[in-house]
Amino acid sequence: MGTVADSSVARRLHGFLRNTQRHYAAADHERPLGGYLTAMAGFGLYTVAWATAVRLSGRPLPDRPTPWDVALTSVATFRLSRLLSKASVTSPLRAPFTRYVGPQGPAELQEEARTEGGKETVGELVTCPFCTGVWVASTLTAGRLLWPRATNTAMGALAALAGADALQLTYTALVEKTGGE
Repeated sequence: MGTVADSSVARRLHGFLRNTQRHYAAADHERPLGGYLTAMAGFGLYTVAWATAVRLSGRPLPDRPTPWDVALTSVATFRLSRLLSKASVTSPLRAPFTRYVGPQGPAELQEEARTEGGKETVGELVTCPFCTGVWVASTLTAGRLLWPRATNTAMGALAALAGADALQLTYTALVEKTGGE
């Protein structure tokens, strides 16, 4: 009896999702809502796993992050997110889910998500520094709770890299402005 009810609920849910997809999509542009639901569920499980690991470690949670913690996590998240989602050197990680379009900026690429084989959602996530940033910030936050010294060291290196990038771009702009090569 439970199987019949489960089957009926599954059919109704599937119909609801299909109808929602049809009404949500623009006339010429489908959106992978099912993939997004899967990604959200995956992120929820990922967060629960980290929270469980932190809880089992017995380490106390801070009352609140310090302004320095927030600033360091922000800069490190920015840099690692761009490294993972845009850098030329990490393109092999994205290649199964994306297509190369062209260069985008210094050492960065423009890629688009593949649409075949359900790769669109992952392709969108791995080429979007804002999307990747959610996962990176969560990982760095959990890392600071579980392995604070190692994570802070890595975050300091990422922040230094972000600063070096800003200096490189500033230098290049100044050289171009003064007519140098």
